[in-house]
Amino acid sequence: MNIQWYPGHMTKAKRMMQEDIKLIDVVIELVDSRVPLSSKNPDIDNIAKNKSRIILLNKYDLANMEQTNQWKAWFEEQGFHVALVNSKSGAGVKAVNDVIMLACKEKIERNRRKGIINRPVRAMIVGIPNVGKSTFINSFAGKAAAKTGNRPGVTKGKQWIRLNKNVELLDTPGILWPKFEDQSVGLKLALIGSIKEEILNITELAMELIDFLKKNYPGSLKSRYELEEEGTNLETLNNIAKARGCLLKGNELDIDKAAHLLMDDFKGGKLGKITLEFPKR
Repeated sequence: MNIQWYPGHMTKAKRMMQEDIKLIDVVIELVDSRVPLSSKNPDIDNIAKNKSRIILLNKYDLANMEQTNQWKAWFEEQGFHVALVNSKSGAGVKAVNDVIMLACKEKIERNRRKGIINRPVRAMIVGIPNVGKSTFINSFAGKAAAKTGNRPGVTKGKQWIRLNKNVELLDTPGILWPKFEDQSVGLKLALIGSIKEEILNITELAMELIDFLKKNYPGSLKSRYELEEEGTNLETLNNIAKARGCLLKGNELDIDKAAHLLMDDFKGGKLGKITLEFPKR
């Protein structure tokens, strides 16, 4: 599958981030714990050059914990401050304030020596579409400070949010980068819901997921749908349609409906805690 998606508003958002970065002390990047590297925008490294950096491994409740801990260690080796968060439940969110203070410790000390005291740290929060930034901000702020949605592209413009006396946060729209050089990246982002669904072939995507699960998480499909995992990926999708009663008129199997059901089950964690990529050591 060749997947590319870079609507015009993302170019504008990237330009805006480049303009605002001079106001920022620390850049907080949310990534999806199921695809930590593929959901990390490579353009941010250039935009945030010479700034303190924090990686938040979001949605860790949906990912394999052993792999998530390995990813945490990997990012720390690259020089990032790292924390695990579940924005939806709020788990790990309060601890982020301490991570911000640690990441900005030298900056705060420099300000103190200059006689600048109690100046809030200015953080920019970035991430790809649908990674959970707005949900994180609302959980962190304890109020509905940012617009949220389950479709990529909800946050259209920037907004400053005063989180507490120590931190001011600049929220930014979710942006991708112009071209996925590695096609597996586009596939993984499509699987987690960061690509606009209208441009995707969900049935093909579901068969890619089936293929990955059979190889890396054998038994996950059998456990969820009470079916054997032998046979082609299309046969497995047909068996899911049978198991879930996905039928068209004349009792013909509705594999498109089964594909959507499988994708929803994956995104909702109903197939188990699954990580789609593993750190290279």
